[in-house]
Amino acid sequence: MMMDRSESPAVQWDGKNLFLLDQRILPLQEKYTTYFTVDEVAQAITDMVVRGAPAIGVTAAYGVVLAAKIRISKGGDWRAELNEDLVMLANARPTAINLHWAIERMRPLLDGEESGLVERLSTEAVAIHQEDIAACKTMGRLGSSYIDSGSGVLTHCNAGALATGGYGTALGVIRSAWEENRLSEVFADETRPWLQGSRLTAWELTQDNIPVSLLADGASSWLMKQGKVNWVVVGSDRIAANGDVANKIGTYAAAIAARHHGIKFMVVAPTSTIDRAVAAGDDIPIESRESEELFSCSGNRIAAEKASGWNPVFDVTPASLVDLIVTERGVVENPTKEKIAALFE
Repeated sequence: MMMDRSESPAVQWDGKNLFLLDQRILPLQEKYTTYFTVDEVAQAITDMVVRGAPAIGVTAAYGVVLAAKIRISKGGDWRAELNEDLVMLANARPTAINLHWAIERMRPLLDGEESGLVERLSTEAVAIHQEDIAACKTMGRLGSSYIDSGSGVLTHCNAGALATGGYGTALGVIRSAWEENRLSEVFADETRPWLQGSRLTAWELTQDNIPVSLLADGASSWLMKQGKVNWVVVGSDRIAANGDVANKIGTYAAAIAARHHGIKFMVVAPTSTIDRAVAAGDDIPIESRESEELFSCSGNRIAAEKASGWNPVFDVTPASLVDLIVTERGVVENPTKEKIAALFE
């Protein structure tokens, strides 16, 4: 049985097949595509049909189920072939650590008996999905409690229900704060080149009747100068052991501007996004994508023909610029290696 789409719009599972909302064509079209194989799931992650670290993790868990179902049905040395599938799936996108986390959480089940394995994997994937929604709601409440009544909030990219199992990380905080009447205004950067702020964050917030004002990425510093922003609230795709935060390109600039203007900077992410094997942000692999994404908008070229491009998808904000990291296990103020480690004790 599938979850209500209002609760989990990005990822749906009926016990056998996976359904993903194609986020590349929102908000103009709301189209779900059915996925039957792990190869299709990996391609959907690479192509950004689904995006956002927690949502990628949930999707990967279901991808493991599909891979096991097909490999077991074909017989032979299915465990070795399934391992190859998981390596391929893990390589779908390099920066989002939840992808690897979800696969590794599913992997121990693969050592069990073949009988009933697919059902056990499906149960675990659903548990990962439901736990992520619960974590987002917890983080929403925790983060909201730091926001004073009448505050203006700026967010970057999309860290909402579309980027998670449901409810959202950064948008979970914004949703909670709105429900508690703490917010005067919500602002969203457009987030070039994929325009996740314009297309996805604005769509989500307006679906919930939360007013949102869009602005060009380059306008955020000037907005802060006007005194309209009290908090910048963002998600994360990977957090290093020392609290450095990898997130959508443009986050670092927003953090620098926030610190200059005396504005608080909040990162909201589940502990599955924290990569304790990576000491600092400089060690986080940063995905670069095709320059063509910069050159075009809605399929129409807008750049000079002979221009070259540089298209890193993420940047790293040092922990020194982060006031809060909000997780489902608690809030880390002014994060350090020691404070991050304490979350897991």
